[in-house]
Amino acid sequence: MFEVHEGVYVGNEESCRNGTADMAVVHACKTPCHQQAVGYTGSLPNTHQHYLVMRRSFDLFLNMIDPPLPLFKLPLFTEFLLFAAEHRGVGRPLAIHCNQGESRAPSLALVFLAKHLRVLPDDSFAGAAGAFRIRYPAYRPGVGIQRFLADNWTALNGF
Repeated sequence: MFEVHEGVYVGNEESCRNGTADMAVVHACKTPCHQQAVGYTGSLPNTHQHYLVMRRSFDLFLNMIDPPLPLFKLPLFTEFLLFAAEHRGVGRPLAIHCNQGESRAPSLALVFLAKHLRVLPDDSFAGAAGAFRIRYPAYRPGVGIQRFLADNWTALNGF
């Protein structure tokens, strides 16, 4: 795991662990984390109560893939920001991982650093991404998440 800001870490699938009172964990990958937590294989019906998000005390499981088309849903990012703010609000470190640690997890960290902690520029996704790459040179967001965040940047305000 790589610390992108004090107490905020980004990692890949090898960084996957259960959250504890000592560290909250965001699992930003459908396979294997969301599938195992919810208990399904293949796809989950979009009417399922945990289709986008499943939350446990110290873990947040996100049904996130990294497609070239922006198929992301705003409530997923909202739930992430609420979870991250809650745990950081009590001083708990936050680990965010995806499969490769290049796109989804660092994109979530970027959003949190810009929209909640306000340690990155908040004027645009492009501005925040440029500043974030200095902290995390391995950041290589997929086309879909870049487009989603650019198009929905202002909708993520208020966290």
